[in-house]
Amino acid sequence: MEDTSVVQLHQNKPEDECPNLSLRPLDVSDIDAFMVWATDEKVARFCTWEPYTNKEDGLSFIKNTVLPHPWLQAICVDDRPIGAISVTSNSGNDKCRGELGYVLASKYWGRGIATRAVGMVVETIFDEWPHLERLEALVDVENLGSQRVLEKAGFQREGVLRKYVVLKGRSRDRVMFSLLSTDHRPT
Repeated sequence: MEDTSVVQLHQNKPEDECPNLSLRPLDVSDIDAFMVWATDEKVARFCTWEPYTNKEDGLSFIKNTVLPHPWLQAICVDDRPIGAISVTSNSGNDKCRGELGYVLASKYWGRGIATRAVGMVVETIFDEWPHLERLEALVDVENLGSQRVLEKAGFQREGVLRKYVVLKGRSRDRVMFSLLSTDHRPT
């Protein structure tokens, strides 16, 4: 990624546990921080990938998937990555839609960090990608924490997609959430 800009939340509240939250490109130099969440079974539980078992696979993922991705950022506290967040744009007739995905080290769960990171993306993505009219997120029906993140960030729960995906050998239900470029967003 060539863009080295950092997105910071404009208003850090005094009660924030992590007032120095920012988004920035994830790079190969972040491999040690990446491995903290990428090797954690709790983090990988609802993800399509299995926990990483070696640094070489992590480096390969960063080089081959992260760096060429059009919009993937590290979620950082004091400029140290503790997770990642991405928006993947669709193409053709579906180019008006993008899919949001995020992952956060389990040590930071329950602190409002993921909600704030999603809010930071929402603040800018519709301006950065004017063709985008709808941001979607698909969440495992059992991942209640992630569902709360999206609801707090202003996304609407649209419904459950039954037996939508095979994840780690099992058919799984997914909850569809969306936010439109015209929706009122929480400040």
